Amino acid sequence: GLSPEVGVFFWFAREDGMSRAFVKEVDDAPVAPPLERPVSAAPNLVTPRGARLIEQAIVALEEQITAVISEKVLSSHRCELRYWLARRSNMQIIPRVDAPTSVEFGVRATISRGGRSTEIYIVGEDEAQPSAGLIAWTAPLVRALKGAQPGETVELEAGGRVEPVTVVAIAAGDE
Repeated sequence: GLSPEVGVFFWFAREDGMSRAFVKEVDDAPVAPPLERPVSAAPNLVTPRGARLIEQAIVALEEQITAVISEKVLSSHRCELRYWLARRSNMQIIPRVDAPTSVEFGVRATISRGGRSTEIYIVGEDEAQPSAGLIAWTAPLVRALKGAQPGETVELEAGGRVEPVTVVAIAAGDE
């Protein structure tokens, strides 16, 4: 909780200028804890890069927690830290495939979809950023492409329609 000095400070220095006698009881109600971030039920496959990102998130949150004064922010950081500690505890680091022959986790694939060529990198759920071409291995697109080889066309069922997607090329992912 807050130290007595902080409590006294807030007692006399309310922003709205009202004395404590006119404050509604709801103002004294404890702040609701932040909602826990849901942890995926899928295996936590991560690339070596993804494992480093999880470690960096944990270190950053631990440092931020020691510097935070606000109980609300502290609670939020602790919630986020619990998420990343859970993800670290069950992560399965998948080593880089140096010479991939088909689309699989950790592989870069150039695909043709709707007349457009796009490069995707198949990564873990926490590492995914679709706008940057980082696609989670659990995404429908990746599930449709899994095992496909260059030159092969698969059918992606999305939004009630079937769309052909062709694997143009594959390459090893990042370290």
